[in-house]
Amino acid sequence: MLEIRHLSYQVSDESGEELGILNDVSLTIAEHKFVVITGPNGGGKTTLAKAIMGLVTPTGGQILWNGEDITSLNITQRARKGISYGFQQPPRFKGLKVRDLLELSSGREGLTHDEECQYLTRVGLCAADYIDREVDTSLSGGEVKRIEIATILARDSGLMIFDEPEAGIDLWSFARLTDTFRQLHDEQKATLVVISHQERIIDLADEIVMVDHGVITQHGAKDEIFPKILANTVSGCSYMHQG
Repeated sequence: MLEIRHLSYQVSDESGEELGILNDVSLTIAEHKFVVITGPNGGGKTTLAKAIMGLVTPTGGQILWNGEDITSLNITQRARKGISYGFQQPPRFKGLKVRDLLELSSGREGLTHDEECQYLTRVGLCAADYIDREVDTSLSGGEVKRIEIATILARDSGLMIFDEPEAGIDLWSFARLTDTFRQLHDEQKATLVVISHQERIIDLADEIVMVDHGVITQHGAKDEIFPKILANTVSGCSYMHQG
């Protein structure tokens, strides 16, 4: 279970005035839930996700994972606790092959060829075409995104965080992405936290969290929150993207 207690994150502007990016955020996510965090751009969604992963250090509050206070742990220590993060724009590694990246991500030597192929197949990639390719600029945004998800699968993480996974990918890749999320959720092996504006991803969620101006404005079951989002879409006031 993920527990966020009174989390705050403040920065100073050029004049020295403090700006609240996150303001007293409290949130509990039960084990194996699929939770989508959504809301207007600049509302604090990505900062919240980065704080959970340890990419930014909150100025107040606590983060607990399975009852353990991880607030002071760095990103490497949190990764060892079974927390993974998928970036909007995954890094590329010239000279590093996909098979090497999968083995590094798994944390163990001697990852079998069948295991490597299984991870790639689960994200919709033909293993024979990708296993020996370098993770460089020759790959499209959608390909790199799916390879990153394959590395997260190889880590066998208990908490998987994805920051706008739909960013920069084509429609076919997006369809494969939603299939992967659906499969992960059906397996009930990990808690999924996804930052997204996409209707098709939001529709997969158990719960929806709305974040705006650094605070949680709504949190509840999808069946409760999603109709309100759709109503805003119809009225022309939505930040949500259909796909």
